[in-house]
Parts: sequence; structure tokens; C-alpha cells
Amino acid sequence: MSGRRKGYAKKVILLLDEYDTPMQEAYVHGYWREVVEFLRSLFNASFKTNPYLERAIMTGITRVSKESIFSDLNNLEVVTATSDLYADSFGFTEQEVFAALDEYGMGDRQEEVKNWYDGFTFGRQRDIYNPWSILNYLKNGGFAAYWANTSSNSLVGKLIREGSPDIKMTMELLLGDGILYTEIDEQIVFDQLDYSQSAVWSLLLASGYLRVESCERPPYGSWKYGLKLTNREVKLMFERMIDGWFRDYTPHYNTFIKALLLGDLDAMNLYMNRVALATFSSFDAGVKPSEEAEPERFYHGFVLGLMVDLADRYSITSNRESGFGRYDVLLEPRNPAGDAVSNTCGRDAIIIEFKVNNPRKEKSLEDTVQAALQQIEEKGYDAALLEKGFPAERIQKYGFAFRGKQVLIGG
Repeated sequence: MSGRRKGYAKKVILLLDEYDTPMQEAYVHGYWREVVEFLRSLFNASFKTNPYLERAIMTGITRVSKESIFSDLNNLEVVTATSDLYADSFGFTEQEVFAALDEYGMGDRQEEVKNWYDGFTFGRQRDIYNPWSILNYLKNGGFAAYWANTSSNSLVGKLIREGSPDIKMTMELLLGDGILYTEIDEQIVFDQLDYSQSAVWSLLLASGYLRVESCERPPYGSWKYGLKLTNREVKLMFERMIDGWFRDYTPHYNTFIKALLLGDLDAMNLYMNRVALATFSSFDAGVKPSEEAEPERFYHGFVLGLMVDLADRYSITSNRESGFGRYDVLLEPRNPAGDAVSNTCGRDAIIIEFKVNNPRKEKSLEDTVQAALQQIEEKGYDAALLEKGFPAERIQKYGFAFRGKQVLIGG
């Protein structure tokens, strides 16, 4: 061979998948602006000033315009999750999935497969299934979080763990199969995620963790979207993530849960202080961490942990109306009479009120605990349970007092 390089005198087609993944990781680890500057230069040379480029296709979960990485890029056509163009091409349709199940002799599992892997919506096309999950299910024949296990989920975890109390309360709603009604901005900018809840939910929708349940536009206003967790696979992923927040930071979480269910105040105080000491900074590691924000951030993260650990035994709600106010946490046993098969005794209901120490009103944490317990009684937080016929003597009431990273529990 002469060693001369041969060319075809053809301009290239450039395919770039998940173009914004480096930006996601950079945001999580604190060097987002540096990566944006680098990518702006790289992409400008690749897509704008490249004389050898015929056309390009790129994919990602965020639109390209507002990040200015592709400034002045010509002839750009953006297709988003709410666009009808190519709506049935981003996954398997239900007809394709059911046909594949029949082919594999699994036609009787359609409803289970739908519950696990359906839920994606593109434009007006509903019932789109995750291809990776379906292919793995057909191969292995068992249900698992195939797609959720392939990604790091680090950005999602950071946004929820370090997010405001409102974000954590919304996650409580979603984990309880509730619907979030919100506006959506598909032109997500990463540095908006620190202060815009709408940006957070928009990102989770674009990432596939939420699905569109409804869409309405009032006569005078913006579109309102009803969002739910996409499917069982995604819910399982969130449950494992939240479970790991506590288990990764301290081995005392399980012991605290056992002490709570047994009503052991001494053990509750011992282990809750260790849990709080290890996890407070994790829940308040945002742009401007503050001691004032820590207790409330921690409390709602703690409630999410309870929802994951005890959901099979208790119905767990927070910030709901009962009596003359809103309680912080209520654990209602799903089987208050006990289980004759497993020979378990009846379970008590639990009401928890969180209170941050106010030095102007309370001289000590003991005073704050008593103020929390008094609030439970005066506001009648047990009213909802009593209306259901739950015996008053089977309702445990606890006040959690916070001062910095110190916690005192009384009941």
C-alpha cells in the first residue's frame, strides 16, 4: 500500500448522544461553569464553524438554547418531550410491547409489565415503554429496575436531598401516588435548579422520572401539567435512593426506627441524635447552607425515609389537616388489629411534631418538647384517628425539639 489516506469527498453526519451528561455531572460536583466554557468552544468548532459538517443529530434531556453553548447555531430544530414530531419513535409502543410478550409466551403478564415499564408520554402519544427495560425483561423474565440501574441518578439525588422542604414534601406526595400540578419550562438552565422548583420538576420530566398525567390551560394563564412518578421501576429507584441517604451515613437508623415503634424514648434520643449529627449537613448542602434551614430540611428528608422503610406497615402522611391545624407526621398502622397469621400484636398510631428551639420563648430543649406536645393536644392532631374509631390509648405522641444539630424527643 502507498500509505496515502483515501477520502470520499463527502461531508460528515455527526451524531452526539446525551450531549448534556458532562454538564449534569459538573453541576453535581461543583464545576458547572468551567465545563460550560469548555463545551461552548468545543461545540462551536464542531457544529457552527466546521466546514466538513453536513448535518448533526444530538440528544439530551435539556434544550440547547439558553445555555448559550450553541449560540447563533443555524437551522436548529428542537424536538422535546411535549412535541408531537417523532412521538412514537422514542420507545416501544404498547402494541409493540404486547406483541413481543405474546411472541415470548408472556401474554398473561401485560398488566404487570404495563405497571412496571409503561408511562412515558411524548406529545400526545401515551403508553410509550422503555426499550432497555422491555428488552431486559424479555431476556430475563423477571421484574427489576433495569433502566434506573443503568444511570448514576446523582443529579436527581442531589436536587431532592438538598432541595427545599417544599421539594421534599412534593416527593412525599409523589411517592404516595399523588399528582403534582405545576408549570413546565423545557428550556432548563442548570443554575436555575438551585432556586426554581419548576426547573427541578421540568428536569425530572425531561429525564423520564415523571410522566404527564394531564395538561390544561386556563383562559388566562400558562399550561398546567399534572405529573406523577412514571412507573413502578422509577418509584423503586427513588425508594432505594432515599433509603440509602440514611443507611449510607449512619448504621443507627434501623435502631432508631425499632425504638420508635417500641416507644423506647431513651433509645430514640440516643440514636436520633446520632442520625441527625451524621445527616444534617447532607440535607443542607446547597448553595447557601444555613443552620436555620437544617431542621426543616432534615425533617422532611426523615419523613421520606419513614415512608420508604415503613410503607408496608403504616400509612405515613405529613403536613395534613387534622383537628384545628396541620400535624407534622402521622403514622397510621395499616393493620391496627395485628396479624393472626404472623402472631403480631396490634400496632399503635404515632403522631410527631417537630419544633425548632426558640430562645425567646423556651429556655431549654425540654421546654421546646413540651411546647410541641402541647401543640398536638391543643390543635387536636389526633382527631382524624379518633374519627376512624382508633382508641386514644393506642395513639403515641412525640415532640421532637431541635437546636442546631441537637435533638431531644419527649412523649
